[in-house]
Amino acid sequence: MRSAGPDHYAVLGIDRDADQDAVRRAYRRLARRHHPDVSADPDAEERFKEVNEAYQVLSDPERRAAYDHPGAGRAAEAPPGPPPGGGAVWTDGGDDDLQDLFAEMFGGGQRYRARGPDVEADLEVGLEEAARGGEREIRLPGGRALRVRVPQGASDGQRIRLAGQGGSGIGDGPPGDLYLRLRLLPHPRFRAEGRDLEADLPVSPWEAVLGAGVEAPTLTGTARVRVPAGSSSGRRLRLRGQGLPGPDGPGDLYLTVSIRVPREPTARERELFEALAAESSFDPRGAG
Repeated sequence: MRSAGPDHYAVLGIDRDADQDAVRRAYRRLARRHHPDVSADPDAEERFKEVNEAYQVLSDPERRAAYDHPGAGRAAEAPPGPPPGGGAVWTDGGDDDLQDLFAEMFGGGQRYRARGPDVEADLEVGLEEAARGGEREIRLPGGRALRVRVPQGASDGQRIRLAGQGGSGIGDGPPGDLYLRLRLLPHPRFRAEGRDLEADLPVSPWEAVLGAGVEAPTLTGTARVRVPAGSSSGRRLRLRGQGLPGPDGPGDLYLTVSIRVPREPTARERELFEALAAESSFDPRGAG
């Protein structure tokens, strides 16, 4: 599972090798400038959220290491780590430095309260799992397990909202939400095109010439399909309703005929093919 978002280093205006003091100084400077209670800029609140999110990641050594070196595990094995330019943030408290800054800005008479940032991350799912739906367990920082329901007929790019599972709030503010963006994993046989699936259908030369009924794999088993006589490689056959399920009904499965020949024909097979070559006037490279 991978996360997506702004470049935290660019948001704070620091180098990737900046130490913690530099991170803290950059944050305090930008927080003062963009705080919505101080700045008249209409985009101040959004900018302040970006600055706060970047600080929460880069000020924590573990989260910073995960941010700098993403992809160290699957969703079911480890918490999501954002890639370069990512923005996944889980916070467990520890906002004393933020409160010190707000005390300086507003006189310290009241503890500042703000909702935590939302988090976006990718969750990889297989085609079979996307088709049938089900539950998946992921682990958040600190080892806490979270059950995630993958809806039946999930599509690539679909988002799942998990309320209150995002970044921690400031002060006693509520946490943000976690949005999981589903990413369909490559399948060894099928290719997903929206709700439709595509796959190759290997056939023998005689099945392609004479026509035949053959067993074709589907996502849930097999189906009988008729290969019309005179089929060449590249011909597409359609199986209605054998694609991924969806709110308006399932998609279709498109099978592309692929003619296969014996790699090591027997002596009798070679004899028959030689006889066919001598008898046939068919020219596959001729016009028409």
